[in-house]
Amino acid sequence: MTKIIVKNGNFEGAFKKFKNDVAKNGTLSEYKKREHYTKPGVQKREAIKAAIKNSKKKDKKAEGRRDY
Repeated sequence: MTKIIVKNGNFEGAFKKFKNDVAKNGTLSEYKKREHYTKPGVQKREAIKAAIKNSKKKDKKAEGRRDY
């Protein structure tokens, strides 16, 4: 549980601190992950697709860095 105190009526600052704390804890990403059930096979396929996509990005980035 995240608890933020608003000091001197500075709601914007408190809200910014709250968003940072939630992002660091991973609360929002955990909520999104658990929002819908996905079968283990579907999760595996998505992970493989993401790995392929990331490796292509990495290869493309490395291709641009070659010194001739």
